Amino acid sequence: MARPSLWQDMKKTLLFHAIAAHFSNGLIPVAVLYLMLAIPTGNSYFEHTVAHLMVITLIAIPASFFTGVHDWKTKYKGARAPIFMKKLKLSGILFTLCILAVTIRLSTPDVMSADGALHWLYLLLVFSMLPVVTLLGHYGGKLSAQSRQGGKS
Repeated sequence: MARPSLWQDMKKTLLFHAIAAHFSNGLIPVAVLYLMLAIPTGNSYFEHTVAHLMVITLIAIPASFFTGVHDWKTKYKGARAPIFMKKLKLSGILFTLCILAVTIRLSTPDVMSADGALHWLYLLLVFSMLPVVTLLGHYGGKLSAQSRQGGKS
């Protein structure tokens, strides 16, 4: 029996949502780490990296969202189980937090060196994304484990 080519195997097993979700959800913890390095050191390179990571994340979130909705509709027939509703809400919250953080950072490039409410709001927005992606990953992991075990959500 002929073995399938690598390309054919990838076409059958590639999980676009998993790739998109891990990409954007992996950038946010790195951005938070760089922000935590920027705060005590005042190093502008760390803070610039945070801005770049947030912009990339903002671009990547829609891909994660739409591939997730596609998987939900095809694999789970759009079931309105609480876990899916939580993931949809968390995705909206993540996108909103990211839009606000990127908007503040791009409109006020010196937000990290400024004193005032905008500085603290920016920090709050970036740090708030970490628990959101943690929960998204947690619920995604639960779905993935259930599907491997053949259970229903």
